[in-house]
Amino acid sequence: CTFLALGTHFGKVFLLDIQGNVTQRFEISSVKINQISLDESGEHVGICSEDGKVQVFGLYTREGFHENFDCPIKVVALHPQFTKSNYKQFVTGGNKLLLYEKNWLNRWKTSVLHEGEGSITNVQWRANLIAWANNVGVKIYDISTKQRITNVLRDNVSLRPDMYPCSLCWKDNTTLIVGWGTSIKICVVKERNPTEMRDLPSRYVEIVSAFETEFFISGLAPLADQLVALYFVKENPDHMDEEFCARPRLDIIQPLPESCEEISSDALTVRNFKDNECRDYRLVHSEGESLFYIISPKDIVVAKERDQDDHIDWLLAKKKYEEALMAAEISFKNIKRHDVQKIGMSYINHLVEKGDYDSAARKCQKVLGKNMELWENEVYRFKTIGQLKAISQYLPRGDLRLRPAIYEMILHEFLRTDYEGFATLIREWPGELYNNNAIVQAVTDHLKRDPTNSTLLTTLAELYTYDQRYDRALEIYLRLRHKDVYQLIHKHNLFSSIEDKIVLLMDFDREKAVDMLLDNEDKISTDRVVEELADRPELLHVYLHKLFKRDHHKGQKYHERQIGLYAEDSTHCPLEKVQFFTFLNPNTHPNFLKVNQCLFSYLRALQMIMEELEDVDKAIEFAKEQDDGELWEDLISYSIDKPPFITGLLNNIGTHVDPILLIHRIKEGMEIPNLRDSLVKILQDYNLQILLREGCKKILVADSLSLLQKMHRTQMRGVRVDGGSTFREHFAKRRGPGSGILEMKK
Repeated sequence: CTFLALGTHFGKVFLLDIQGNVTQRFEISSVKINQISLDESGEHVGICSEDGKVQVFGLYTREGFHENFDCPIKVVALHPQFTKSNYKQFVTGGNKLLLYEKNWLNRWKTSVLHEGEGSITNVQWRANLIAWANNVGVKIYDISTKQRITNVLRDNVSLRPDMYPCSLCWKDNTTLIVGWGTSIKICVVKERNPTEMRDLPSRYVEIVSAFETEFFISGLAPLADQLVALYFVKENPDHMDEEFCARPRLDIIQPLPESCEEISSDALTVRNFKDNECRDYRLVHSEGESLFYIISPKDIVVAKERDQDDHIDWLLAKKKYEEALMAAEISFKNIKRHDVQKIGMSYINHLVEKGDYDSAARKCQKVLGKNMELWENEVYRFKTIGQLKAISQYLPRGDLRLRPAIYEMILHEFLRTDYEGFATLIREWPGELYNNNAIVQAVTDHLKRDPTNSTLLTTLAELYTYDQRYDRALEIYLRLRHKDVYQLIHKHNLFSSIEDKIVLLMDFDREKAVDMLLDNEDKISTDRVVEELADRPELLHVYLHKLFKRDHHKGQKYHERQIGLYAEDSTHCPLEKVQFFTFLNPNTHPNFLKVNQCLFSYLRALQMIMEELEDVDKAIEFAKEQDDGELWEDLISYSIDKPPFITGLLNNIGTHVDPILLIHRIKEGMEIPNLRDSLVKILQDYNLQILLREGCKKILVADSLSLLQKMHRTQMRGVRVDGGSTFREHFAKRRGPGSGILEMKK
């Protein structure tokens, strides 16, 4: 587990857990503890003090090393693998750096690694490399090759090394971070090329980054590819003559080859910071956990990377609930102190307090989810503040649903204050959500006070439809002339219910009603329809006319009545009248002759189309159908003094009548609209006819030639004959063009 070993100025060492609780206590000396070192496993500890005492012992074993020196021991460092028997090594530093190794006789052997450059102020051991700092600079020793491989000189020699000590920190097994005064260097240990070695060490150090900082460095620690720097800050305001100590700063910086970029900065509040010096602070980090301990004479501050919980805390403190909820949803697997739903509830409460009820209701859908108890609590809260309408459109209405009383409460609220909103909810909400009969009764009660309200009537019809009381719904739809009446009839097969309502349906929409009646003759017979429409001849005529257009024979027994209806009718096209009377047989319909036979002749029909409808396109269509030359002649004669009609004829008669007949009869000087386009079209049509004729001629000639060749081959084919000299003599006597061939064959 993670713990912190803390030495005091009174010679005591405390082991603290990450909450700051003391777990163990050791009496080492009566004076200041200078340095404490732990191996990687955390099972062994090395301690040195100002009175020259050095102790190395196991926290869980009795093995140990105790030594007293006649000078202060400033530093101690255990081999990272000290727990293993092969690595029982540690170093101490006072005026010189000593290496202690346990030999095979279980005795400690001492070696001097360095001396003569003043007091050793810091030492750090990583893998096979030992780095230490003295008054001159920083050295690195390779214990595997027993060689010192570098000497990094101190930059600012004006600073007292005891007041501004060197900070050393290994980032990994080959990267050392050095901080001294205001300068930082990142040193990388590299293997030397064998061809360059000669008498040089097998390794060398390359400084990959070196830069100055604004403040004095009290401690350094790695954080991925960045650095955590603990700064001792001195400020000198313009109105003061002397500097004073400010709060220490903990910065995250991004090192560059010759400078750095500040990522974040925090000023730390520690007790008595105004009385502290640079040497009074330490920065210790716990690898693998991103925990950083800032040690001061009176306080220990624990810093760690912000996680999502911290981020959410900050967002909530700033009342950025939307962002906090989004962050919690994205990282719901990683957050430990927060709950997505609780954050969402805080957001809803915040929106309600702001008076943004619609947004609060919309968030309920996302936050409350499947928690029906929370849903009902929120509905009652919205009722208390008079905002049921806001939450109504977001209530669950699928497989998960609230108690019917909740939905009925909202419907009653809308029915009391907003008929249109009530109708919308009835259309949108499934009928299973509430007690349909209770709502029907409530609507009926309101209609007693406002019986003509179309919104309430339509909604009542929809409620009846859901309750399968289709007859009542149909009555309301017909009363309102509602567009959905036909859909209701078709969907629920209500044809038996409309037999006595045919007139109402046709008064509402004749076209739809007639189409529906004709499409469903098997459900409502023609006789029944005619019977219902007997007192409304104009409706009967519409029905019989459409029946005739669909099938000339179906309504034959009503043709006698239709003759009179057509005679009185002025709405239908003359062409349609002509079609009807053309179909009738005068011999079987004696009344036919009584209805002005001339009126319905082809010429009279054409005249009606031209004079009454003034529709040249219909006239041309009629002439095409009859394919009568005299009819075309009459059409040309009638149109010859009407330029728009001439344009229509020029555009359409080219395939039935020679356009020259029309063009010759046009008066000179008459202005004809779009004449050029019409003539171009005539010429194009003529060219097309010529091309078609030439194509047909070529096909005909090719077919004739092919058949002639086939006939010729057939006639020239040899015919086998049997016989003696009689046939030869016969052939010889009848010499012709081929007689030479016969003679050659002999």
